[in-house]
Amino acid sequence: MLHPLLTFRLLAMPIIWMGVVQLVFALLSMMVFIDAVIGAFLIPALTMLLGGGLLFYKFRAIDLSKANFRDALIYATLTWLVAGILGGFPIMLVTKVSFTDAVFESISALTTTGATVLSGLDTMPKTFLLYRQFLQWMGGLGIVIFVVAILPMLNIGGMKLLKAETPGPMKDEKLSPRVANTAHYLWGVYIFITLACALAYYLGGMTAFDAIAHAFTTVSTGGFSTHDASMWHYQSHTLLWISNVFMLLGAINFGLHFRVAQQRSPKGYYQDEETRVFLSIVLFISLLLGYFLLKTSVYEHTLESLSFATFHVISFITSTGFGAASFTDWPTAAGFLLIFTGYLGGCAGSTAGGNKIIRNIITAKVINKNLKQLVHPRAILTIKYQGRAVTEDVRYAVMAFMSFAAASSLILTLLLMATGLDFWSAFSAVAACVNVLGPGFGQVGANFAPVSDLGTWILSAAMLLGRLEYFTVFVLFSRPFWRG
Repeated sequence: MLHPLLTFRLLAMPIIWMGVVQLVFALLSMMVFIDAVIGAFLIPALTMLLGGGLLFYKFRAIDLSKANFRDALIYATLTWLVAGILGGFPIMLVTKVSFTDAVFESISALTTTGATVLSGLDTMPKTFLLYRQFLQWMGGLGIVIFVVAILPMLNIGGMKLLKAETPGPMKDEKLSPRVANTAHYLWGVYIFITLACALAYYLGGMTAFDAIAHAFTTVSTGGFSTHDASMWHYQSHTLLWISNVFMLLGAINFGLHFRVAQQRSPKGYYQDEETRVFLSIVLFISLLLGYFLLKTSVYEHTLESLSFATFHVISFITSTGFGAASFTDWPTAAGFLLIFTGYLGGCAGSTAGGNKIIRNIITAKVINKNLKQLVHPRAILTIKYQGRAVTEDVRYAVMAFMSFAAASSLILTLLLMATGLDFWSAFSAVAACVNVLGPGFGQVGANFAPVSDLGTWILSAAMLLGRLEYFTVFVLFSRPFWRG
């Protein structure tokens, strides 16, 4: 049974939170950066705080313990949609872009996609630039998880919300019996890695402002930058390798980070099958791309070719989407390889997008089992992950996810082509959004401004679809969901 009033009660929380965030940036504009954009943040902030407060007061008597998994799925989807729309108002007021483009930019930030319609970032107000970066950091582990972490009242039924939000096929593993504690642990790890990243960037040569801003979008695997040239603004390979380290950390399961810290031994990373395969794939594709760029004379020196190749492979597989130099001008084969890498994705339980390595592992094992079954029809074969048998329901869910991902990419690409984009531009734009990756090729190589308004809304929906991993959204359009 669905509880619409309970959903309204819950939605008051992200509305109030978005108001608080924008109020903080209004104060930063007035007291720290003094860049005359206070009104662009203060007016929407006060409106959200008032509206969210009234909504909370109106439905304050609703019992949250009645929340079921259907309510959690609706709440998770609506939270991202509502927060995306509300987050767009300061963007629209500061940059004067259309409402459509502002919402696209906001959803891109919150889903950590990193696709942008903006240019001229170097001259924009610092308050606004940091706001974009912070939205990505906040969206990295998810707005829902953030709400669970800061509002203990969601301990009742909170795991339903956490599971609806957390990416990956196996969502029942908890770090703590209490969901709020689990969320606190995850955010504790997240904040620690972010601080370490900011310090590393600063020591590597970035200004303090850029170090903090880029730490927000590196650990969240978001990819927004405060400069049009992205990570190549400083033209430093040292900074690229610092970024490599923290992009990888952001794309590894945060629960695993926590357990490794508890055990005080890095062996946990190697013992984890998903992480081991993930790092092996990164190494292999980086060497392959580096060799290709060297042989096609894109770069003349081996180390330079390897550095740029590794950076972009990590940027794409972690769905961060940072760029360096003119990677959009590389041979088309290199672009296809990077897009393929983006579909592979990072680890489950991380901030990365894509299909997730655990699904790729299970898919490969299912295919391998079927091939062996053809040769040995009577053999009893078991698919194992981490030494344990993979249950049939998980296998079916993984294969269904892969089917949804492929079908969604095909349909969305055709829809974008119908708006006027060529195939390469449409396909790369869709891949960038459903994998919450960011950069595209062709007409969207510089930014997504050339996309029509209709195409922009399609891509906004694609980002939400990818961030919530298809099922959470698609189930809302199924008849059994509303009949149950």
